[in-house]
Amino acid sequence: MTDTDRRPGPCTDLDGRLPVDAATPAHQVREAVRAWIEAHVPEPWRRAAADGPEAIRAVRSRAAYEAWYPVFARSGLVVPHWPVAYGGLGLDPAIARMIDAELAPYNLGRLNPLGLNLVAPALFAHGTEAQRLRYLPPIVTATEWWCQLFSEPGAGSDLASLATRAHRDGDEWVVTGEKVWTTWAHRSDWAVLLARTDPDVPKHAGITYFLCHLHQPGIEIRPLRHLGGEDEFNQVRLDGARIPDAQRVGAVGDGWKVAAATLSGERQMVAGAGSGGVDRIGGSGVDRLVRIARDRGLDDPCLRHELARLYTEERVRAWTNLRVRMAASAGRPPGPAASIGKVHGASLNQRIQLLACRMLGAGAMAWESAATGYAASLPYEVAGMLRSRANTIEGGTTEVNTTIIGERVLGLPREPDPWRGVPWREVPRS
Repeated sequence: MTDTDRRPGPCTDLDGRLPVDAATPAHQVREAVRAWIEAHVPEPWRRAAADGPEAIRAVRSRAAYEAWYPVFARSGLVVPHWPVAYGGLGLDPAIARMIDAELAPYNLGRLNPLGLNLVAPALFAHGTEAQRLRYLPPIVTATEWWCQLFSEPGAGSDLASLATRAHRDGDEWVVTGEKVWTTWAHRSDWAVLLARTDPDVPKHAGITYFLCHLHQPGIEIRPLRHLGGEDEFNQVRLDGARIPDAQRVGAVGDGWKVAAATLSGERQMVAGAGSGGVDRIGGSGVDRLVRIARDRGLDDPCLRHELARLYTEERVRAWTNLRVRMAASAGRPPGPAASIGKVHGASLNQRIQLLACRMLGAGAMAWESAATGYAASLPYEVAGMLRSRANTIEGGTTEVNTTIIGERVLGLPREPDPWRGVPWREVPRS
């Protein structure tokens, strides 16, 4: 990045923010965004944008994008619908949609997605103004990375049965327990944490929500290597970690209600195309499959039919996710409707990645090893297919999410629970 890249252009204020606000007409906002792109997005990236995301990745390394990202963050375009004080531009959600459409061809992914999609909804809904001012701006700039300490070895699908304990010691809480399957904990600075603060009330009532700083004594992070060969997940042990009470979100014992905002945001984030989080976890979309078919001369009518069906589903998924995302942009939490996108998006992505491997033929079953290790040697489509197997588990299993849809969207009777209302201490656990 050159000094020219860092100097404010005519489309930005001196602090780098786009000079627009809620009163700026839509056409002027669009002109300002286009001027910002011309002035600040490196020219090779702009040229590659005409050929799609893969062409951009060919000329833009991850390291180069991370080095340039502060320019994006300072502009306010990462979260244009957020208030200026939190790192946004304070714009109407409809204008934010227009901005996203202008930025879309350049594949300017938001770094720190767990902070943006999991932590921010809880702070907006239940945090104090001091907490929002302290934690949201570094999330936007990706100077503080976040993860989620929710699931435990004995509390996965039944998250409310969690056993990690927090007891109060003056103005601090002392936390002891174990969390697992924590995405990116090894590269995070902070975590949202659920801990049990009262074992003598029913399981949902005795949980409190905290913001936990990870760089402190009493926290051990151990990577877990998954099927694709990467160490994306982690096991986290807490042994006397301390959290100031000022880092508690919501009332003591009210953590399950606060967590609902995070869980809805997580389901929306991994719901597929148009979710505003990640288009898919594992592999690429149908567009890539169409290119593979063309390059390999695959013209079987049944394959064409399957590609058309998956392409249609992916478009419908994107439009449905966009509606949920815009509701969130307007200040409403994604809520149980996010489970609909999660259930369909997980299944859809698995089917897309399986078809990609079928199209590769025998090449999907064997490959040459690489000196850099197993994960690096996998063909892209194979790595995507293996990673996609977790889609129906992460962000809440498909079974849990279909139950949420049945009870909270369709209004069906609750599933019977013989332990409902019983103090957590008396409930059997694995």
